[in-house]
Amino acid sequence: MHLYSLDDIRKTFSSSTDFNEIFDVFQSAVAQQIKDVELYRLLFWNQSLTADEIRLFGEKLAAEFHDLAFDVYLWLASVFEVTTATDDNYELAVHYYQKAALIRPSEPDPYLDACDCYDPDLNIPPLSILLDFIRRGLEHVENLAPLYSRMASLFELTGDTEQSDYYRRKADEAGSLPPEEHPPAA
Repeated sequence: MHLYSLDDIRKTFSSSTDFNEIFDVFQSAVAQQIKDVELYRLLFWNQSLTADEIRLFGEKLAAEFHDLAFDVYLWLASVFEVTTATDDNYELAVHYYQKAALIRPSEPDPYLDACDCYDPDLNIPPLSILLDFIRRGLEHVENLAPLYSRMASLFELTGDTEQSDYYRRKADEAGSLPPEEHPPAA
């Protein structure tokens, strides 16, 4: 297998339109144990790649380098969140936010970022999927206020003021410390 320099890898990932060339360079980077997430981000943003090709590279990278999997899945989600395709990529974005949350369930970012995918006019991704995902996060995330707040916002977007008010109250309760836990005044 030909080994490529970091500059060659960077150039290929960012500007090549030949899938076979990109694949060969990717294989070389993995074989060289290159774990530079910034380098692979160039690959994920390569406009010549299809959604399936991006997924192929991302899944392979996460499988090869378990310590990068959380970041890889977050980046895949962010790529699919902002790209448009014939098929709705919001569902792919949520899929990768869910995979990231499986790796680090107590990290709030995957749950919160997934909510940014919601389009209330089209109900894409389905609100029920997002709410179930956030509810799973409530079991693991330490600071619940941001998740409750995001749930309130989602319900507000759908016009469900009763649920929105309920979760806003929960966010306020979760965000306030009991008097004995407040830090002393300086």
